[in-house]
Amino acid sequence: MILISDTAARFPPDTTEQRIPDAEAARSLLEQGRPDVLDVIRSRRALYHDAYGVDAAAHLERTEHAVVLGCARLAVRHGTLGSDYHAYHNEDHALEILDRRLGQVIDALGVQALPGRDWLVLSLFATCHDLRQRENQQYFDGIGATELASIAETHRILDVTGFDRDRDAGLFTAIEIMIAGSTFDPTPRPNESSVFNSAEAARAGGALAPKLSGLLERREPEWHEQPDLAHALYLAQFASDLDTANVGEHFRHLTDSAERLASEREMRSGRSLDDTASGPPVLGFLTSGQVKYFFELHRFCSDLGTQVFALGKRDNAPRVRQLADQLQERFGTRAVGSFTGREVIEAQREFVAQL
Repeated sequence: MILISDTAARFPPDTTEQRIPDAEAARSLLEQGRPDVLDVIRSRRALYHDAYGVDAAAHLERTEHAVVLGCARLAVRHGTLGSDYHAYHNEDHALEILDRRLGQVIDALGVQALPGRDWLVLSLFATCHDLRQRENQQYFDGIGATELASIAETHRILDVTGFDRDRDAGLFTAIEIMIAGSTFDPTPRPNESSVFNSAEAARAGGALAPKLSGLLERREPEWHEQPDLAHALYLAQFASDLDTANVGEHFRHLTDSAERLASEREMRSGRSLDDTASGPPVLGFLTSGQVKYFFELHRFCSDLGTQVFALGKRDNAPRVRQLADQLQERFGTRAVGSFTGREVIEAQREFVAQL
């Protein structure tokens, strides 16, 4: 591990990983419960194969096996095929990056915008960066425990799908740094500012990706001279933009993701959306929380992300403020205990339909 040592020992396989040990078992589960996931993966494979030909065939096949395995474990662990459903961090979030957002990039810039293997590692990122969600909320040099656990599991996925840690060292490094960079901190932690240089420390909160160079300086002072690390950092910036590209998508996609995050947040807090206890936190998340995320915490990290999604973010900006104002106008003066989180979400859907 480049960033954090002994991660694999700290985050060993769980029961889901043991239940779905390989791509064959994963494919069988998806064929029965989510065949549409396999349809998306097959369509992506056909696109990349047509663009890059037989030279990449073996790498493409191994990548497809890894993507299938990541999607199946996510669906069972936190998605539609399991018992611990997370409204946001599930296989559908993986698909929205793998299919819709990467598809938008390809439509805008063309499949030749990146080397073939970059598309494949971005596909791995899409399906594996959120594999684990039940780790304690801890940070190690700014990297979240869920991200570290996901890195450890993704490396094991690469092992069992035919990748070699020596031959494919660049891939293992890239996915480690990309997933680490997807750590998104909604609040600053001043006591950790020493991890980064002063300019990066000033940008507290948000995605870790823009701050990774400072972390690499500490871990690998000569990283600039290592092509694999430099390229991994480049991909991590773009991967972070893909993960947070909801800001620049169609406004309904943006508000849908906010709704799913709010729902998941309430579930993780032990509150039902039908309980009045959920009303104020959901209202806060969908108003001041979304405004803070959109205007303060989110920044594009890469030129590619900026090219594809920045205009969409600009167009969404006034709608984000207007929606927050409308929700505050309806619920902001109401007494605590007089409305539920579900009512707030339903009101958001009503207002979005009118915008």
